[in-house]
Amino acid sequence: MAVITEIEDLRKIYKRRVPKMFYDYAESGSWTEQTFRENSSDFDLIKLRQRIAMDMDNRSTKTTMVGQEVAMPVALAPVGLTGMQHADGEIKAAKAAEKFGVPYTLSTMSICSIEDVAAHTSAPFWFQVYTLKDDDFMKRLFDRAKEAKCSALVITVDLQLLGQRHRDLKNGLSAPPKLTPASVANMMTKIPWGLEMLGTKRRFFGNIVGHAKGVTDPSSLSSWTAEAFDQSLDWERIKQFRSWWDGPVILKGILDPEDAKMALNVGADAIVCSNHGGRQLDGALSSIRMLPQIMDAVGDKIEVHLDSGIRSGQDVLKAVALGAKGTMIGRAYTYGLGAMGEAGVTKALEVIHKELDLSMGLCGCQSVEDLDPSNLLIPEDFATRWQASV
Repeated sequence: MAVITEIEDLRKIYKRRVPKMFYDYAESGSWTEQTFRENSSDFDLIKLRQRIAMDMDNRSTKTTMVGQEVAMPVALAPVGLTGMQHADGEIKAAKAAEKFGVPYTLSTMSICSIEDVAAHTSAPFWFQVYTLKDDDFMKRLFDRAKEAKCSALVITVDLQLLGQRHRDLKNGLSAPPKLTPASVANMMTKIPWGLEMLGTKRRFFGNIVGHAKGVTDPSSLSSWTAEAFDQSLDWERIKQFRSWWDGPVILKGILDPEDAKMALNVGADAIVCSNHGGRQLDGALSSIRMLPQIMDAVGDKIEVHLDSGIRSGQDVLKAVALGAKGTMIGRAYTYGLGAMGEAGVTKALEVIHKELDLSMGLCGCQSVEDLDPSNLLIPEDFATRWQASV
């Protein structure tokens, strides 16, 4: 077995094991993929400040995210189609997160249903929803999440319409996927993946098929998906969604200080600074570059998390030192899931935790709660090089 020391090791195994259609779905962005790339490369512009002769004993990465105790400031982000990266993928990822002590977020566009994941886990998980037009479906979805004892609702607010993702279009990746001779031929080379998929009954969108009006089978899903998203979304609509849920609500997809201020007015408990992993507006700034402006705008009034671009524990350290209360990882755990199933998700979390713990110690910190900008060396114009003309 390969010695896995970093997330990149898992990505390489993942690429070999999973069909190209699903690998490209995870490992791509919209249009030129500039934002997708800069989400990660902008972390490299921030340097760590090494300290010596400071007490590094008894270190702790424990903290809280929306009132929940976590082993480290990391949650598994909502990722659609994870049940196609590995058979029963959502269940496996949720179980790994539960055992490790970090939150798992189930996507509405998951293969395994809310009920499936709840039946195979004991710790409450978070549930992600889109801002859809169909009130009846949305309310029933919320009720199902409550019945499953989901502990927080994550509302994705940056997907009113879909950014153009060239690789997905060329691969026929849609909901449901459109199989082509090339994609079928590629799948036939992924024998272990194929055998595992044959061994599960969960191959379709479990939260939608049989639940959304008119969606009784995968073939009827495509037209529903094309019409479901609400392009007329406004803050009053988001406030309405908030009123339907009596637990913590996290708004995911905030990338501008003005939008962060608006999130305060709708009663959000936390926001996620995110550009959807570079899969929506290509040319937008990276999440880590926008984080300082968002912290200046609302950081003392609401809990801020960061998503998009995190591939290491050092990335987590940098985000937390800049003020984020927590982070979300999507691709990093998807690599592990596709590569090795539940064990791969656990390995991804172990890698990130070890990198965070050791780097924190070498920066002279005993607790993740003590991290702040003094632990970093930041370019003078990192957060101010590009400014909006108001």
